[in-house]
Amino acid sequence: MREKEIICFHLLGIFSYVRERSANEETSLEEERGIGRKTLSFLQYLIVNHSRNISTEELIEIFWAESDSSNPANALRNMLFKIRRLLQEMFPEQKDALQTRQGYYMWNPRMKIVLDTEQFEEMCLKARQDPVKKREKLLRQAVSLYRGDLLSGNDSEWVKAPRQYYRTLYLDACRTLLPLLEKQEQWMDIVSICSQAYQIDFCIEEFTAYQMRAFVAMGQPEQAIEKYEDFKKQLLREFEMPPTEQIEQIYTLALGLRKEDRGDDSEIFRLVCEENTEQQAFFCSFGVFQNIVALEKRHLARSGQTSTLAIISLGGDTAPGTDVRRLERILLEGLRTGDPVARLAAGSYIIMLTGADMENAQIAVNRIDSTFHRTYRRSNAKLSFRLSALQI
Repeated sequence: MREKEIICFHLLGIFSYVRERSANEETSLEEERGIGRKTLSFLQYLIVNHSRNISTEELIEIFWAESDSSNPANALRNMLFKIRRLLQEMFPEQKDALQTRQGYYMWNPRMKIVLDTEQFEEMCLKARQDPVKKREKLLRQAVSLYRGDLLSGNDSEWVKAPRQYYRTLYLDACRTLLPLLEKQEQWMDIVSICSQAYQIDFCIEEFTAYQMRAFVAMGQPEQAIEKYEDFKKQLLREFEMPPTEQIEQIYTLALGLRKEDRGDDSEIFRLVCEENTEQQAFFCSFGVFQNIVALEKRHLARSGQTSTLAIISLGGDTAPGTDVRRLERILLEGLRTGDPVARLAAGSYIIMLTGADMENAQIAVNRIDSTFHRTYRRSNAKLSFRLSALQI
């Protein structure tokens, strides 16, 4: 019995394929001449959905729903002619790579199609269930498979949803893998992973923080400073927001370590104890906020005093970006310098009102609400508040 021909398609990054019979030689289809964008997208759709039968109606809906063609059925026949000719050139031994069955299209059962997306997804999902040692190995393999966004050269509408799905899987895999690597002090691996993840989504500050810490650990503070400056520039350009306190702290440490003639460790002591001259609330990352709350709980256990947590969120007819910056300004300038603030999501923040009971905390958030609407009278945003006494 004739064995199936195994063909592995690479969909993450540059679209290419490898035939097992051709000594694993990779062929890039994006570099092939004479393949139109729509034809290539059509082929990619068939490959992505290789495990099921695809109907005529589905293909017309995907590729000719908004077309000016008066005869989409004829356009589909012409497209299938092109695809079959292309497949014949790609796989000469397979006479009927794409088969027709009563209005459905399917791949020849003699061909075994393997997708890097399926391997990637399987590894990511399996890593969530496996113990830590196996998890690290699976995540390393998954991250190495992600050579770029799904079908990066294809701007068709049908690609957007699966592209976002695989991107989310990849970013989550990086987030899970990085602390495991940091615990083992695998600094070079951290730098490599963060560099690629940064290209996919630069605004996730975890990747910048891990990479900067890795550079510092390897004795390369200049690289950490360069990374900080690039991140800050992009953040200001895209969102008009500065880096969080976590990034600023690593940057300050890198600046101190960069000094060639430190003499003794007095410079480090100076940096740690340096007074913050800005009379504003303390804006920090959520991780730093958690540490501050933990320390405050210890203090309250000794002193018997009270502190209150508050979540403040933008609602109503919020102007994206604009009202977020407005609220941050009110929080930074309206709260006391000892009150930490952390961003939960766009337009949502958690604060700790140090030494304030529930009654005084309510007064404080009412003042924030009043100040916001008095300062920005034209804003239609509505602020919502949730209070909780800090439990010891």
